[in-house]
Amino acid sequence: MSMSRNGREPLYVVRNSPIHGRGVFAARYIRAGTRIVEYTGERISNREADRRYDDTRMKRHHTFLFTLDKKTVIDGAIETGGGDASYINHSCDPNCEAIITGKKIFIHALRGIYPGTELAYDYQYERTGRNDAKLEKFYFCKCGAENCRGSIMKPAKKKRSRSRRK
Repeated sequence: MSMSRNGREPLYVVRNSPIHGRGVFAARYIRAGTRIVEYTGERISNREADRRYDDTRMKRHHTFLFTLDKKTVIDGAIETGGGDASYINHSCDPNCEAIITGKKIFIHALRGIYPGTELAYDYQYERTGRNDAKLEKFYFCKCGAENCRGSIMKPAKKKRSRSRRK
């Protein structure tokens, strides 16, 4: 549980989630723009992240990795010093966003969040252009949002149609 800036009331609680495993839920009303929690954990290289979490050996994707910059990934697993932010689940209709400030990642409220509401942000895993259809199935989404795109990958870029001038 995390205390609010006034040091008295918790902003959120961690408990079982209908989206996946554990989740983070508002314990009181959280105003839009509020910095809720920092995403913490061990800072590792991309190579080490690939070694720790080999998707080819997983039956289902599940990691706590968050890319900080081109060279650094934060492994938010509890065993590596991760905190409550690693329990925030993905949603295609998020109420939070991750903001990178310097060498830190913070989760902020996109809009007002009522007590009991699960906090979620859009993971938007990067597309490689190779095996994207296969990866979309591997990184399937079960957020339950009305606008769920079925995958936690970034939405595919729409091809622009060329209009002809007459």
